[in-house]
Amino acid sequence: MKTLSSRYFGDKQFYRRIFTVMLPIVIQNAITNFVSMLDNLMVGRLGTAEMTAVSVANLLVFVYNLSIFGAVSGAGIFTAQYYGKKDHEGIRCTFRFKLMIAGALTACAVALVLLDGRSILALYLKGQGEAAEAARILDLSYGYLKLILIGLIPHCITQALSGTLRETDKGIPPMAAGVSAFTVNLILNYVLIFGHFGAPRLGVTGAAIATVVSRFVELTVVAVWTMRHKALNPFIVGAFRNFRVPLELAGRILKKGLPLMLNETLWAGGIAFLEQCYSLRGLHVVAACNINNTFFDVFAVGFISSGVAIGIITGQELGAGRIREARENAPKMIVFSALLGVVIGAVYFAAAHFLPYLYNTTEDVQRLATSLMIASALFFPTEGILNCCYFIVRAGGKTMITMLTDSGLLWGVQVSTAFFISRFTDMPIVPFYTLVQSLIVIKGIVGLLFVRQGKWAVSLVKEE
Repeated sequence: MKTLSSRYFGDKQFYRRIFTVMLPIVIQNAITNFVSMLDNLMVGRLGTAEMTAVSVANLLVFVYNLSIFGAVSGAGIFTAQYYGKKDHEGIRCTFRFKLMIAGALTACAVALVLLDGRSILALYLKGQGEAAEAARILDLSYGYLKLILIGLIPHCITQALSGTLRETDKGIPPMAAGVSAFTVNLILNYVLIFGHFGAPRLGVTGAAIATVVSRFVELTVVAVWTMRHKALNPFIVGAFRNFRVPLELAGRILKKGLPLMLNETLWAGGIAFLEQCYSLRGLHVVAACNINNTFFDVFAVGFISSGVAIGIITGQELGAGRIREARENAPKMIVFSALLGVVIGAVYFAAAHFLPYLYNTTEDVQRLATSLMIASALFFPTEGILNCCYFIVRAGGKTMITMLTDSGLLWGVQVSTAFFISRFTDMPIVPFYTLVQSLIVIKGIVGLLFVRQGKWAVSLVKEE
């Protein structure tokens, strides 16, 4: 009979495996979010209007990014299991599928922004504030967004390739690509936003150019490494000879992956809608939420990356037929994620008292951002548990369940509550925000129940 300790805590080998997969993902994601934070901070030095313009545009980019993540991850469930089975042709086919679906989504995103981008951005600028200021923010935001569209093309290819490398236990090259992109972005931000070294002072436009260039650098690094190490990456051999994916496999990926893609899109859309609800309390709230979201993304890298690593490890175990091991490791992974959330939340709580003051904005915005960060920090442990449960259930292909418990509960509980409060009450923004955040506890409980049932522990490739 297992002791309580052995049931909820692993041995050194268990944690070594998690950290081996997790650390490269942490570093890459930390770099990516740190770049976004630096963009935000540097633009924030220009003024509140510029900072708000970039943050509103990035809400739409956020929805696109998660749509791509969901599409690539749907096929990635099969990639991880094929790798556990040592089936290189299966990995090659899933890689092709990722490229096609990511390309199609990118084309749709570009078309949407060019056709109706200004109208969508304007939805976030309807709160209290001067009309002239809102109009200026809208012009800056749309100009920034149109330039960012150029970088979506290399970004979608990078996501397909980097995802495949991570799912086949090669997380270092995507990490190195992220470091390269970070370095280029940082230098170009400094030069182009503020006009150093004889360059023109481009402000928001300079930030967009730096981001686009860094996307191309990231793709170049990861693609060159993959092509030069074909022995380590046999899936890339002949991957571009044709784009044939067996219909039976494509159908299974769509069956499992479509709910996942819809989930990520609906989840990102839900977060964007929440921000729109908060924005009705005034333009100063938009600025404060931007500061909170920027730092939240950086600090949340720890438990988000651990979730990705847990999903990869669980998928490999299921693909190799180690069903019992996968089920026994699930409670240990959840405890690990919860403790990680406690530590990161404590650091975020402390950082809330000084980080907002790095921005060149009003004192009211800085104080409000501090309050929102403190409210967010309280729920970091729950975020860790929820994130872990999501990736465990997803690894077994139970994507319909993940959609219902993730984006379904987001829209059904959090978004509906925020909509009612924002339109029909005068509740101040801090208790409003805290109440909506607290509702993720419901999602965490539902996630734990599904993991405990164990129906997610199945192999998707065993019959092949």
